[in-house]
Amino acid sequence: MSGKPLMDDNLRERIIAQPDVILEDQDLMRALIAANERAMGGNIVDLRGIAMERLEARLDRLEDTHRSVIAAAYDNLAGTNQVHRAILRMLDPVEFEVFLRDLSGEVAEILRVDSMKLVLESVQDEADPTVSRLGGVLSVAQPGFIASYLSDGRNSLPRPVTLRQISEGDARVYGPDAGYVRSEACLLLDFGNGRLPGMLAMGAEDPHQFSPQQGTDLLTFFAGIFERTMRRWLS
Repeated sequence: MSGKPLMDDNLRERIIAQPDVILEDQDLMRALIAANERAMGGNIVDLRGIAMERLEARLDRLEDTHRSVIAAAYDNLAGTNQVHRAILRMLDPVEFEVFLRDLSGEVAEILRVDSMKLVLESVQDEADPTVSRLGGVLSVAQPGFIASYLSDGRNSLPRPVTLRQISEGDARVYGPDAGYVRSEACLLLDFGNGRLPGMLAMGAEDPHQFSPQQGTDLLTFFAGIFERTMRRWLS
């Protein structure tokens, strides 16, 4: 220690003047700790170094968790804004046919889905002129079809929102779009007492856009607004 320092004088003076620069640099601190352990020899265990390594590992995990939470919060905020914009657009039309056509147009674009279809159960003939005009977005099915479709043939009650990945869309729901649908969000619709149920199906070409692990709160809210809007048109 009494010999001539091996470090460049300018660098040495900068370190003495600003020691915090080293303390704040993790790589430099690791190198210094490693050098200190080598100087102490292999028979000595540096508990401070072990404690610091554990603290650093814990800090890294906390930072990763923090980043994940922030990313999830931004995603949720973006999803909320997206659904709100779609609802506002859905409430704009003053004519029923425009309302339905917008579903497969601007509303679908806002929600970033490749196909959006409304399925209504009815005992009437599918040759209804309205169905013919709106065949691109509206289809009519026999009573019981929606419950069977949502439960995938199983004897279980359908959930309000069903998210799933599929090998191909059902042509009875998506029509000519069925071939490229790889995931879907199906919203069960209740139009009130005395009326048969309906279903709003959102199809996506991306197989990962909708999956059972995702939350359904926003889509449940969207379905509730859609139900109330449809009741107004059906009254």
